[in-house]
Amino acid sequence: MALPVASVQLYSLAEEFSADMSSSLERLAAIGLKNVEAFDFVRRPDEIRTALDAAGLASPTGHAPLLSDELWTPDGSIPTPKPEVVFEAAAKIGMTTVIDPFVAPDRWQTEDGVKDIADRLNAAAEVAAGYGLTVGYHNHAQEFVASFDGQTAYERFIELTEDRVVIELDLFWALTGGQDVPALVTRLGDRLVAQHVKDGVAPASNPFVPGAPKFSSDSLDQRRAGEGQVPLVESLQAATALQYAVIEYDHAPGDVFDDVAASYAFLVEGGYAR
Repeated sequence: MALPVASVQLYSLAEEFSADMSSSLERLAAIGLKNVEAFDFVRRPDEIRTALDAAGLASPTGHAPLLSDELWTPDGSIPTPKPEVVFEAAAKIGMTTVIDPFVAPDRWQTEDGVKDIADRLNAAAEVAAGYGLTVGYHNHAQEFVASFDGQTAYERFIELTEDRVVIELDLFWALTGGQDVPALVTRLGDRLVAQHVKDGVAPASNPFVPGAPKFSSDSLDQRRAGEGQVPLVESLQAATALQYAVIEYDHAPGDVFDDVAASYAFLVEGGYAR
């Protein structure tokens, strides 16, 4: 397998990016990155495309909600547009894959809920194909709470979605969900095209379990790649068709650009990405 391309999820530097899009992208390019993963792009595709072009960057993947009326994040909710609007914006930016980043925990608690999520994403894949795009899903830890006949809700979802629906596995959140992450990577096989390379110390308990206290991203102990508990190397090496190794911090431990640079060096100098 060819080495995956290094990228960075722009949510990691949401504050800096919103304050000065052009300068933020230029600083990422100066680190050596050629790709980013856009977020909150639907309301500003032309602005983002112009800034990307100026910095010499591309955004082959991006996050946008496809399965919910509102996108929940630990720091607030974002209203969601229709899939057609999402795909039009993605095409303007030059993306190839739009990834749904979060489906609310309660929807993963029943078999009917999981089937509904899978059915919706299969339908979105059909619409996306008309724009020359594919769709995918990015996990947190709520997908690993419920089990049905010994199968986690997440793996039931994988079983119910079509092969053309691709997977982006967030390694930190999979570990938080109690998974043997390299083994999960192996089971996902060629559907797994992207990994969120995110390190840190997993919370003592899954914060997405029903009844768990509310939490925010600044409560997370996340660290530079190679400095935490997440089995990054084993997970990267277990992948069979990985295209993107995407650096992400929900909560950067220090200066976010320095933290991204350190994780980029881990990937490239370690020979895990290019």
